[in-house]
Amino acid sequence: MRVFVTGATGYIGSAVVRELIDAGHKVIGLTRSDKGALKLKDAGAEVHQGSLDDLDSLRSGAAIADGVIHLAFKHDFSDFVGSLATDLQAIEAIGEVLEGTGKPFLTTAHANGTASDNATLALAKRGVRASVVSLSTSVHGDGDKGFVPLLINIAREKGFSAYIGDGSNRWPAVHRLDAAHLFRLALEAAPAGSKLDGVGDEGIPFRDIANVIGRHLNLPVVSITREEAEAHFGFLGPIAALDIPRSSVQTQELLNWRPVHPTLISDLERGHYFKK
Repeated sequence: MRVFVTGATGYIGSAVVRELIDAGHKVIGLTRSDKGALKLKDAGAEVHQGSLDDLDSLRSGAAIADGVIHLAFKHDFSDFVGSLATDLQAIEAIGEVLEGTGKPFLTTAHANGTASDNATLALAKRGVRASVVSLSTSVHGDGDKGFVPLLINIAREKGFSAYIGDGSNRWPAVHRLDAAHLFRLALEAAPAGSKLDGVGDEGIPFRDIANVIGRHLNLPVVSITREEAEAHFGFLGPIAALDIPRSSVQTQELLNWRPVHPTLISDLERGHYFKK
């Protein structure tokens, strides 16, 4: 299968590209830079120049593919509404090309991205094998630039690792390579209209994450109040307080997907997160 992948050079996208190629698929990777083009060529993928803002490049990439995995997203927290709007436009542009073809189209769920999710799932009624993958709060592994590295940097800056209240609130997590495997299985077999959960750890107490961070940095681990959370964690304050356990049992049964890579705590214990 020839697969058009947006976000192909990113943290998750590069793992998806490797997963697809290793399974015998051919990848057409979207990139807007020469550096990204070289990275794709080195991985054995075909280069497709363009960006999320260039809707024609998205349409032409989808037109020459047997399926599409949409991973690109503008992580601009200063204009997150704008980022969501761009994502919706990209999904609609790709959907126009795929409509009536029966080809697979996978998108990734984002916070407050209901409009994008609905647009994807609506395509399932218009002749597209469309599915939405909802990844965990932490997608961990080598090269992670998400929430966990931010928590580590905050602990370094503040001089202690913190959790809120008793720290029993839980975060789901999934290893980057397990997530990549899920995208490949979904591309190959997910029924139209599927909502898929990319979850390895169903719910890790935030206190456990804070404890590992404190131990590896040789810093005290401290409970703080919700009122203190914003001053300590910044914009991560509300997220650090969330209790959002999730299960992937249905997804695992549907696609015979089994997370096999290290859990978040095991990954943290390896120590690579703490190398500057």
